[in-house]
Amino acid sequence: MRQRGFTLIEVLIALAVLGIAMAAAVRATIAVSDGSQMLHRHLAGGWVAQNRLNNYIARRQFPDPGVSEGTERQAGLEFAWRETVGETMNKSFRRVEVRVYEPNHPEHADIVLIGYIANAPN
Repeated sequence: MRQRGFTLIEVLIALAVLGIAMAAAVRATIAVSDGSQMLHRHLAGGWVAQNRLNNYIARRQFPDPGVSEGTERQAGLEFAWRETVGETMNKSFRRVEVRVYEPNHPEHADIVLIGYIANAPN
């Protein structure tokens, strides 16, 4: 009488291979999810920086040199920003540097955007 089927060893090896493959798939999924969250945060932080710079343009403001700080919520995330306005060799322009970072980590800027604002006549 001949029996058909798998031996216990064959079943255990198949389960081990399946377990390793599943673990690799879970790790890959987690890595993709982390990358997606980082990309979302980076994109939203870029919007914060662009909004800060575009406020001067939209309001036709010529900013005074100095440093200002604040927080802003964008895409459901909280960001802190530091804006440094400096003079340029041409007195009709100001250099504006906007640094966007996590509120608890000001030493590590996620986004740095530099722009120039012209003193346009009204």
